[in-house]
Amino acid sequence: MVGRELSGWLLRRGLQAAAAFAIALTILFFLMRAAPGDPLSRISEGRPLSPAEVATLRARYGLDQPVTQQFVSFVGGLLRGDLGVSIEYGRPVTALLAERLPATVLLGGSVLLLNFTVGLWLGVRQAVRRGRREDRWLTTASLIGYAMPSFWLGLVLAWLVGIQLRLLPAAGMQDPLLSLEASFVERSIDVLRHLVLPALTLSVVSIAATMRYQRTAMLEVLQLPFITTARAKGLPDTVVTWRHAWRNALFPVITLFGLWLPILVTGSVFVESVFAWPGLGSLAAAAVWGRDYPLLMGASLLVAALVVAAGFLTDVAYAMLDPRVRLA
Repeated sequence: MVGRELSGWLLRRGLQAAAAFAIALTILFFLMRAAPGDPLSRISEGRPLSPAEVATLRARYGLDQPVTQQFVSFVGGLLRGDLGVSIEYGRPVTALLAERLPATVLLGGSVLLLNFTVGLWLGVRQAVRRGRREDRWLTTASLIGYAMPSFWLGLVLAWLVGIQLRLLPAAGMQDPLLSLEASFVERSIDVLRHLVLPALTLSVVSIAATMRYQRTAMLEVLQLPFITTARAKGLPDTVVTWRHAWRNALFPVITLFGLWLPILVTGSVFVESVFAWPGLGSLAAAAVWGRDYPLLMGASLLVAALVVAAGFLTDVAYAMLDPRVRLA
C-alpha cells in the first residue's frame, strides 16, 4: 500500500515537473526572440556584410522563418538532442555545453560540499551555543558573508591572494606553462590550486546563508517537548543534537539546497568571469554579450532543467523524511 502510494505520488510530481519545464521552455524562447538586438551584429563588426551574406546567415540559423516556425524547429531539434549551432563560436551548442559542464560541476560540487558540511555544522553549533560569545561572533560573520557581493569578494581575493601575495593562481583552470609530461597527480594539484579562490568566493556567501537557516531551524526544534523528554531520559547532548534534533531541523535546509543547485550556474557567472574559470557561467555571459540565441537558449534550458529538477528532488526528500507530505 505504501509502495503504491509513493509510486502514485512520484508520478504526479514527475508530470508536474515535466509541465513546468515545458512552460519554462516556451516562455524562454519567445522572450529571447522578443529581446532587442540583432544576433548577427557581432559577425558584422569586423567587416560590413552584403545583403546576400546577411540573407545566407539568417537562413543558416533559421532567423528568416516566422517565430512560431522557429519554435517548432527548436523543439524538434531538442527532442533529437540538437540545440543548434552557436552564432558566436560556429559550433554545436551541445558540444560547447558538454565542454564547459565539467568545470562548472567541479566548481559547483566543491561549493555544495563545503556549504552543506561546514555550513550545517556551524549552524548547529550556533544553535547549541545560543547567546554565547562564539554564537555572536559566528552570527556577525554570517551577516557579513551573506551581505557581501560575490563578484566584489572575488576581485578582492584575486588581487590580494593571486596578484599581491602570489599564493594561488588568480585566473584560469590550468597552468598553461605546465609540462605536457606532467603526471596525473601534478595536473590534479594544479587544478585544485586554481579552484581554491573561485570556490572560496562562492562558498563564503552560501555558507553564511546555510548557517543562518540551520541555526533558526535548530533553535525551533530544540525548544520542542520531545527534545526535553530526550534530555530528561539522560541521553548525551551529542545524541540529542544530532540524532533527534538535527533530522527534524533539516527541512528548511533541504529547500535551500534545492535553491542552490541552479544558483551555482546562474550565480557563478560573475565569479567565473572574474577568475576566467572555463565553466557554463562565463559561457552564458558570452552568449548574452553576443546575442547568441542558440547558445543562450541552451544555457537557459540547462538552468531551467536544474530549477525543475531541484524542486522535484526537494519534494522527494521531503516525502522521504516526512510521509505526511505524500498525502498532501
